[in-house]
Amino acid sequence: MLGGFGSVGLPNQLLDGLVAKGVRGITLIANNAGAAFGSMVTLLETGAVEKVVCSYPRNAQSTLFVDLYREGKIGLELVPQGTLAERIRAASAGIPAFFTPTAAGTQLGASKEQREINGRLCVLEQALHADVALLEAWQADRWGNLSYRLAGRNFNPIMAGAAKLTIVQTQHKVELGEMRPDEVMTPGIYINRVVHIPYGDPVL
Repeated sequence: MLGGFGSVGLPNQLLDGLVAKGVRGITLIANNAGAAFGSMVTLLETGAVEKVVCSYPRNAQSTLFVDLYREGKIGLELVPQGTLAERIRAASAGIPAFFTPTAAGTQLGASKEQREINGRLCVLEQALHADVALLEAWQADRWGNLSYRLAGRNFNPIMAGAAKLTIVQTQHKVELGEMRPDEVMTPGIYINRVVHIPYGDPVL
C-alpha cells in the first residue's frame, strides 16, 4: 500500500529506496497510478509493478500507465475511490467484507455477489489487506504516533492498520510527550518503522 493523494502525502523517499532495492513482482495499492513525475513513476518504469489496484489510473500529464497496460505489461483492478478507502479501512478494523450500492448494476460489480438491501441493489466488497504499507507523515515520535498536515491526511491513516508491516517517513520528529493526545491521528500501535526524512532530503 502506498499512501498519498496525487503528490500530497506520498512517501517519495521510501519509494526511491524500494526502487534501489530492486524489489519485483509488486501489487501496488494506491489512490492513483502515478503522475507525470515522482517516485511512483520511476517504480512503474523499472517494471517492478505487476498490478495496480487504484481508483484512477489515467493522468492528464502522463500516459505511462496506459501505455504499459495496453502493452500487457501491467494489470489493473479498478475500484471506485470511496469503495477503495472503505475496503482499506475495513481491513484495518477487522471487517472481512461489506455491502455497498456503489458499482451495483455496472461492469465493476458484475462478477461480485449482489443483494438487495432496503430496496437498493448492493455488491459485496472484500476488505483489502497488504503485506507492506509505505506512508508519509508530518510529524512522528519514536513510538510511531503520527500527525498529518492538511491534505496529507488522506489514505495514510487508514492504510496504517491494513498492512502486516507499516513503514513511515516523517518530515518532523518530536520527543515522546510533545504531541498532545488530540494531535495524534494515527497511534503508534499500527506503526513498525519510522524514518525521519526532512522535506527535500534525498533518499537515505
